Amino acid sequence: MLTTLDPPRAPSASDLDSVDLILRLVELLAASREPRGVTDVARELGISKPRAHRHLRALVQRGYARQDARTEGYEVGIKVLALGEAVRDRFDVVGAIRPVMGPLREATGMAVTASALVEGHVTVLEMMQGSTLIEFGIRPGAQLDFHASAHGLIALAFAPPSLLEQVLARPLKAWNAHTLVEPEEVRAEVAQVRRQGWATAVDAVLVGVNALAAPVFDYRGEWRGAVALVGASQFIPQAPSERLIDLVTGAAADASRRLGWKMG
Repeated sequence: MLTTLDPPRAPSASDLDSVDLILRLVELLAASREPRGVTDVARELGISKPRAHRHLRALVQRGYARQDARTEGYEVGIKVLALGEAVRDRFDVVGAIRPVMGPLREATGMAVTASALVEGHVTVLEMMQGSTLIEFGIRPGAQLDFHASAHGLIALAFAPPSLLEQVLARPLKAWNAHTLVEPEEVRAEVAQVRRQGWATAVDAVLVGVNALAAPVFDYRGEWRGAVALVGASQFIPQAPSERLIDLVTGAAADASRRLGWKMG
């Protein structure tokens, strides 16, 4: 028997007004050098004191604001700082990888991609097309399968071990007959990637296409993302040439050094 679901309710004008008010309130607190009182906040935002107090208390409960015990005024909370750090970290890794992408493309003529873990997904953050006649359709924002991409295998090999367990706890999509879908096969491949320091995924999604990826680390030695060449499998075989491996791992090491990583 089929079960039909009601379509999601479109947000009302009052819903959007509330969201807008919350965002304005967070921005106001973030821009203030001193804690702001309820009366001050209400006047600044053009709302009633009860409404200002209600929204401020909601922000406090969620960690986006805190109340100063001495003045009873409100200021921005640690949760906003944590979000800002997460965003800054995410884009720092792009800033570190981008300068090495151009030289890598020039040295190989192939497309170059950069990825990081975004909201639990391996996500392409930057893409440079190569000089070959074939243009690859992957674009920034694309999410890649962990088990069926070189970027994903790098993540499974160098991110905290809990990520691998989370991925293997759910069914793995078989894009074609070459895709690894058995957990033990994926574990073995991830172990190999960890040992050698690079990953390929020939024919894993599209037959005839491969990528060669290497990890990027930060000053703590923690995995932050990856840089990869993308091309036809005739140019990037399952066992790439030493030259290609050196170029990609060297580019990843250069990007890592920009994040403060030191070998050893």
